[in-house]
Amino acid sequence: MSVKKVTSLGDPSASGPAAPEAYRAAVIGTGFMGRVHSHAVRASGGEVVGVAGSSSAKAEQFRAANGIARAHADALELIHRPDVDVVHVCTPNHLHAPLSLAALSAGKHVVCEKPLATDAETAQSLTRAAHEADRVAVVPFVYRFHPMAREARAQVAAGSIGRVGLAHGGYLQDWLLYPEEDNWRVDPEVGGPTRAFGDIGSHWCDMLEFVTGDRISSVSAQTSRFNDSRGENGGRPVTTEDLVTFQFATVGGVVGSAVISQVSPGRKNQLVLEVSGTEGSLRFDQERPETLWAGGRGRTGIISRDDPALSSDATRLVNLPVGHPQGYQDCFNALVSDTGAAIAGEEPEGLPVFADGLRAAVLAESVLASARERRWVDVPAVDASAAAPVAGSPGVDGA
Repeated sequence: MSVKKVTSLGDPSASGPAAPEAYRAAVIGTGFMGRVHSHAVRASGGEVVGVAGSSSAKAEQFRAANGIARAHADALELIHRPDVDVVHVCTPNHLHAPLSLAALSAGKHVVCEKPLATDAETAQSLTRAAHEADRVAVVPFVYRFHPMAREARAQVAAGSIGRVGLAHGGYLQDWLLYPEEDNWRVDPEVGGPTRAFGDIGSHWCDMLEFVTGDRISSVSAQTSRFNDSRGENGGRPVTTEDLVTFQFATVGGVVGSAVISQVSPGRKNQLVLEVSGTEGSLRFDQERPETLWAGGRGRTGIISRDDPALSSDATRLVNLPVGHPQGYQDCFNALVSDTGAAIAGEEPEGLPVFADGLRAAVLAESVLASARERRWVDVPAVDASAAAPVAGSPGVDGA
């Protein structure tokens, strides 16, 4: 998929629609994430008006399989169509920035898969561009949309577990366990300089910061690989990490640790976050998203999503009766629904935007620097109003 360089945002009011009456989406990318996004658009009452792929054949195959009106080999042609309100960027990572900039330049709203960019400087420019274009610009940190993750956040904010002092957990998968297993994410020219952390560790950090309302201020990280080459017949050399372990401290005084791995046998998609305060603990497990474990000195228990005392923010995301599991796709459906609400002028609670993608990029660079230099690294703050990292200052200001 070729993308022309975008040098100017132009005037969004001249080239793009105002807040749309309907959610008319272009999906760029024909892999797994393209299917997930397409389904979410429809489930939320929108329409996928066109799809673009790396070739005409792939785009047409995706169009036919998913009942989409048009297929395009040229992503920019699809982006500039007048019947497109929102562009969903579901491509390999190195194309996220140019495609998102092209969409913003055309006056479109954007939902860009993470990572927003493969380096913090580019993520910063994208965040600024979205602000200047006055467009809704979203990064799918979708685990925020599990009702029980929202319940954990609400309980922490309400002081139910007291002052938080410890957080730990991790994100474990096994899909890249064997050396013959390869993927474009392994290639730093396409996926970026970090793989395990950039792909899934960013989700864990976003969940930590979203649930606690706190920000990681410093990290001490190690990276490692099970496989130094990947592919058939000896494969090719690998430079990106299979796993990361890190300790951290937060602005609010929390300490903790996390393990991030794409090579843990038997673990398919296990994101676990446990936070402990002076009065209790909460544990969320993405593979068991229907419940939230809650513990204290006097008793332990399970909170389910039919609890009559569930917070209003968690309750609004409950769309099926207990016993009918909600999961990954439901989170995407909710994210797209909230994106549509934001486009219509509302302010949905917890919608992850480009500033959150910038935050993830800054964290990723801090983790890599710590592992490379074998030392604690302070995480630069981000001034969300200027979308610029602030050297020497921990945490995030308004992100």
